[in-house]
Amino acid sequence: MTATDVLLLEGVAAPGRSVDVDLLVVGAGPAGLYAAYYAGFRGLRTAVVDSLPEPGGQVTALYPEKMIYDVAGFPGIKGRDLVAGLVEQAARFDPVYVLGERAERLGNEAGHRPRPGDRLVVTTDKGTRIGCGAVVVTGGIGTFTPRPLPGGAEWEGRGLTYVVRELAAHTGQDVVIVGGGDSAVDWALALDGIATSVTLVHRRKHFRAHAASVADLERSRAVIVTDAQVSHLEGDGTLHTVHVRHKDGTVTPHQAQAVIAALGFTADIGPLESWGIEIVDRKILVDTAMRTSVAGVYSAGDITEYSGKVRLIAVGFGEAATAVNNAATYLDPDQPLFPGHSSDDPAGIGAPAAH
Repeated sequence: MTATDVLLLEGVAAPGRSVDVDLLVVGAGPAGLYAAYYAGFRGLRTAVVDSLPEPGGQVTALYPEKMIYDVAGFPGIKGRDLVAGLVEQAARFDPVYVLGERAERLGNEAGHRPRPGDRLVVTTDKGTRIGCGAVVVTGGIGTFTPRPLPGGAEWEGRGLTYVVRELAAHTGQDVVIVGGGDSAVDWALALDGIATSVTLVHRRKHFRAHAASVADLERSRAVIVTDAQVSHLEGDGTLHTVHVRHKDGTVTPHQAQAVIAALGFTADIGPLESWGIEIVDRKILVDTAMRTSVAGVYSAGDITEYSGKVRLIAVGFGEAATAVNNAATYLDPDQPLFPGHSSDDPAGIGAPAAH
């Protein structure tokens, strides 16, 4: 099963319908997908809502072709393959996916601010009403928008992109990558040997990317242009030249059929700020049980904050399991916090929780 296949499942909710589950996961990134698996393992009926049209969060939207090296058990795995595996892992428990819809309002069944013990209702921007006993927010960094390349708007979709969805799409092309962070350097490395040529343009002398990646880049065939910015793009309906302005004011043309602008992105956690949960600097404050300041609402992944927080996918997986296990005991105090190891169950499925 691939990440895209989830859109074809019967478990995808139509906009405007009502969904009734034990647990709602807000965010279908890696932490959210693992939370959906673990909730199923705990015997909880689960729904997953995400504003993006397919699961995977930032991984799917921003770097599906990038290799990820810090997930336990995988010496290296492409972003899209990691997401596909997480979707398949959760699929045995048939979570309901509410995709392309943003979770907006949180209340109780009467439409008021929820109190401890209330059944929760989350309403999306498209009118879907999701009733649940508890919520786990795994919204990553919230809704994110790539920072645009100045003067490049008219070339979007005609040679200018902000993400590499398929490396093979750039086979035989001259590619200019703009940026100095990990994404820019990683894409330059990944395209070296696939594209005819790779040129990386960065406005500063030093890169923000990992030093080891920069060292690999310097050993690659990519052309590195620092202290420079893209002046303008040129083409005759189809992009053919990128003009780069250097610090001394000179402008150099570079042949290119594709420009990848890896300039970062802006993030907005949007409606979550109206839910009454404690938020500082666009991060949700949680305790060691991943509880937020609102009863029944938990959080995991990059969107959370606590002393000593480390933002890694691997950490998000652990936080998701912690959040789900504590949510299970919130829903039924007679349930144990730790359900046992999946390896103790030949089917890999824990005993259903009482509801």
